[in-house]
Amino acid sequence: MTEYTKDSITLAGAVAMGTGVMIGAGILALTGQIAELAGPLFPVSFIAGAIVTAFSAYTYVKMSNAYPSAGGIGMILVKAYGPTTIAAGAALLMALSMVINESLVARTFASYALRGAGVEAEGWLVPAIGTAVILFAWVVNISGNRSVGLLSILMALVKVCGIGLFGIAALWAGGFSFEATGSEGGTGGFLASAALAILAFKGFTTITNSGAEITDPHRNVGRAIVLSIAICVVVYLLVAFAVGSSLPLDRIIAAKDYALAEAAEPAFGRIGFYLTVLLAIIATASGLIASIFAVSRMLAMLTDMKLIPHSHLGMPGAIRDHTLVYTVVLAGLLAILFDLSRIASLGAFFYLVMGMLIHFGVFRNLRQDIGASGWILLTAIALDGLVLAAFALMKWQADPAIVVIAICGISVVFAFEAVFLRFWSSPSGHRHGTGR
Repeated sequence: MTEYTKDSITLAGAVAMGTGVMIGAGILALTGQIAELAGPLFPVSFIAGAIVTAFSAYTYVKMSNAYPSAGGIGMILVKAYGPTTIAAGAALLMALSMVINESLVARTFASYALRGAGVEAEGWLVPAIGTAVILFAWVVNISGNRSVGLLSILMALVKVCGIGLFGIAALWAGGFSFEATGSEGGTGGFLASAALAILAFKGFTTITNSGAEITDPHRNVGRAIVLSIAICVVVYLLVAFAVGSSLPLDRIIAAKDYALAEAAEPAFGRIGFYLTVLLAIIATASGLIASIFAVSRMLAMLTDMKLIPHSHLGMPGAIRDHTLVYTVVLAGLLAILFDLSRIASLGAFFYLVMGMLIHFGVFRNLRQDIGASGWILLTAIALDGLVLAAFALMKWQADPAIVVIAICGISVVFAFEAVFLRFWSSPSGHRHGTGR
């Protein structure tokens, strides 16, 4: 079993955990991609993403306040649906969306590192450096939980302050003007951009997964979620307007994988450019370390809850040591196989589908038990559905392959869980493969 320590995470620590995971590739890589879809309205896309996230967070806050648990997302789904294929499949989608985010962060790290070295962020170097930083994050994680926790809190503070100061300084240097003018992306493009903006906030769910360890969890889990989202809204808006004040829209789109670095040079000169690259490298590396820690723990939780199979594959150590390896291998493969745009798209599909299933399950079976408002839950489902439909339509027109990959991936996840729960798992106990 995975070990959890009660009252080991303070409110400040929980907020640092949430912001630490959120502030990474979400703002560093997605700003340009969001601008490509939304046009000059891209800063407003972050507001739209925050609104949709706020309705979604309501479900997690109400559930965490009523049932704070180390089971997190898995606990919510099992309470809503029982130990069924829907619960297990949605939980696995959440875990996979987090792994996808790790590959996004890793490739973002590579893009900024190469840009800082004066090398074009393209070709085999991007996945090679991305895979290397994933392996580095794995080494840090196996060194022990304490080092990960302390590093996450310190880096969260550095990221929030550093990126926030960048936004304020760039706005000041640009005379609070907005250079990113151009053709509108249209309603469909704006709604689709909100799907990517939502990814920039999804890290708050890591707080839910640590409910049993947070002090006074019936109050502080919800507070930590709200505070971490609020902090990120301020930081993201500062950065979006700062980038828009420094660069025209076409340059933001052209430099979409490293937009902050591109925006820093006209505002602060070459020194500012290098400082921004350094900040981006620190932000992505630390975010990756925190995310791998969170995902490996979530997979271990799902194993403990008998929702996914587990095989030691001949490896020594506890279950979480093995799930760390699974997480790193899968994130590395994704970083090699997909570019930033496709990685972000796949993560958006998985996360939005999972979120709609959670909201529906809570609405149907738990809203009276936890005192949740039905109309807020239904609004969360409707907003997620609207954004998902617009995003799928835009991607079908621009890159139909990723839509097919997402549909096939989701189908495989639920089919796999149906077979596992039917033929492998049993009420009497969970069978672990020996790897022999």
